[in-house]
Formats: sequence, structure tokens, C-alpha cells
Amino acid sequence: MRDKESQTKRRGTPDFQLLILTVLLVGFGLVMVFSASSSIAVINKNFNYDSLYFVKKQMMWAGLGFIAMMIAMNIRYEKYKKLFIPFFILTIILLALVPYVGKSLNGARSWFGIGSLGIQPTELAKITTILYLAALISKKGETFRDFKKGFFPVMLIVGFVAGLIMLQPDLGSCMILVACSGIIIIAGGANLKHIFACIAVLVVGASIVLGINFLINGGSGGGYRVGRLTSFLDPWQDPQGTGFHLINSLKALGHGGLTGAGFGQSIQKLHYLPYPYNDFIFAVIGEELGFIGSAIFLLFYLYFIWRGLIVSLRCPDRYGTLVGVGIMGLFAVQTFINIGGVTQTIPITGVTLPLISYGGSSLFMMLGSIGILLSISREANRPSDTTTKVTKNRRITL
Repeated sequence: MRDKESQTKRRGTPDFQLLILTVLLVGFGLVMVFSASSSIAVINKNFNYDSLYFVKKQMMWAGLGFIAMMIAMNIRYEKYKKLFIPFFILTIILLALVPYVGKSLNGARSWFGIGSLGIQPTELAKITTILYLAALISKKGETFRDFKKGFFPVMLIVGFVAGLIMLQPDLGSCMILVACSGIIIIAGGANLKHIFACIAVLVVGASIVLGINFLINGGSGGGYRVGRLTSFLDPWQDPQGTGFHLINSLKALGHGGLTGAGFGQSIQKLHYLPYPYNDFIFAVIGEELGFIGSAIFLLFYLYFIWRGLIVSLRCPDRYGTLVGVGIMGLFAVQTFINIGGVTQTIPITGVTLPLISYGGSSLFMMLGSIGILLSISREANRPSDTTTKVTKNRRITL
């Protein structure tokens, strides 16, 4: 009997399609990071004149990320209801410290330097906030639709974490966190009146903060950030300033045309595009692979997101579904913000393209989050308990 009971409690296999899609996307990302960075690294002393400098570091993080994915995949997803608490506390501590002791890059102090490695706490914050909100909402149940007892405490947590991120400041990551939180809140069954009221407050609050920031800083850093947000309307007003990045991104996409210039043949990556291996890697993809190659890549990525959502919706309980929806929402929102900025759809905010762009912290945490999703898929694929039902029926007849 114990053997039969243990068989019914066995975990299922992870979703094979999602696993293979992840491996293929990471592999494609490594290839594009090499193409986008090799010509820069080979002539730069800071990169040891090594054309594989960025690829080697990305491969190291990919290896660590796959280890994290395998570990997360073999932990029952229900345990994250308890594990998220120490992770969330660690996240709050790191977010509170990084504006004061972190490394400064492009006007934002959002990195901790450990030797030659950089760790970005906001990447951890995205995952831990998803786990926290999913646990809180699933625990509250129908009470979540009540404003005081359900909705307000959840939004208080989101606002607190978003505020810590804006201290760096990191507008792109803040937007991603708020958007992903919104997806989980909507999926959790929040009252639509509360959601619309919250959106109105956020818009008014953001407008006030940006206005005060512009008045205080004037033409310095604050004015530059405001200019960068609005330059997507007409980047040619300041082609050598706030519009420089976007103009070169559009030139890259235009040069790619229908079929592309060919792998490794991008011109804009040669010191025209800023960080072509990171924030603007999709522009390099568009230039080298063209519209057709970019469209195939986007369809492939959409199928990856769709597959993740299917896995989430098949989960037998609410917590697992909310975690899965939040994780795939993270991928979808961050991808939209990255590609939207590169293609002049939305203002440029400087975020990575998940699984594709160079960036150790991002790749590591994204692969870890996919491990959680694969853990959820194992529960959905768990062997049925038909054996138990048959034995029970036989007992009754005997």
C-alpha cells in the first residue's frame, strides 16, 4: 500500500516544450551577443582585446542560471509560499542599500560590484514581488476584493518596492514591476473600480514627481531624463543628444530591410548604437536578420510566452497559477518595453531583452524564474490517481 500511495504522490515531468524553448532562446541570445559585441571588445583594452569577452561572461551566467533553473524545478512550488519571505526581506535590504553603496552607471546607482561581476537587486525584486503577491492574494481569497482588507495592503507592498527602485533611479525596472504586479492583481480577481482608481492615482503621482524633478534639476540630469522620455515623438529635434540612441536604432532597422544585411554585418553596432549587446540588441537582430528574421524571432518568443501561460493555467491551485502568470507577465512586459523603445513605439527606458541581451543578473534570475514555472508544470503533469481509485473500489467490493 505504501508503494502505491507513494506512486500517486510522484511528481510529473517538466513541460518539455517550455524547457526546449528556453534552451533555444538562450542559445540564440549567446550568438547575437557575440555578433553585437565582438567588434567592440576586440579593439578595447578594457575588454582584453578579446572578441569573446562578453560571450564568455554571458556563458558563465547562463551556466549558473541553468543550475538555478534545475534546482528551482525540483523544489515543489508550494514551498515558495514560505521561501519567498527570507528572499523578500533580503530584496528590501539590498534595494535600500544600493542607492548609497552601489555602483553608478548612466546616472543610476543600481549595481553592487563584486570583483568583475555586477549584481542588480531590481532583478531579484521582480521575482520575489511576484511570489509575495501570489501568496498574499491566494491567501486572502474573496477578501482580496475588499479595498481595506485586500486590495490596499497589496498595493502598499507594490508601492513600497517601486519607491525603493525609483531611489536609484531606475524607471524601466519600476515600470516592469508595477505592470507585472498589475497583471497578478487582475488575474487574482481584484475589483475593477479599485484598479482604475489606482491607475488614476499612479498617473497623477508620476506626473507630479516628474514635474517637481524637472523644476528642481532644470537642464541637468532631470531635464535630460525628461528629454529622453519625450524624444521618441521627434528624435531629430536633438539628433546628437536625446535623440541619438533612437535615431541609430531606427537606422539599424532600416538598413536591415526585408532580408537583413547578414549575420555579423551590422554597421550600427560599430560605435553608433549604445550598448548594442544589451539594451539595443534587437536593433542588431533587425539589421542583420531583417524583417523576416525579426518576425520569426518574435513569433518564436510569443510561442514561448503562450506556452508558459498554458502551463500556468493548468496548475491545480490558485497560487501556482498566479505565480506562473506573473512570471510570464514579467517576460511579456519587459520584452515589450525593450522592443517598444528600440522601435519608437514607447520611450526608451533602458531594460534588457529577457534571455537574449547581455546581462548576468537578468539572465540568472530569468532562468531561475523559469525553473519555478517548470516546477509548476511538474505538478500539472503529475500522474493521475486512477490506481488508487481502482484499489479503493476493489476493497469495497471485497
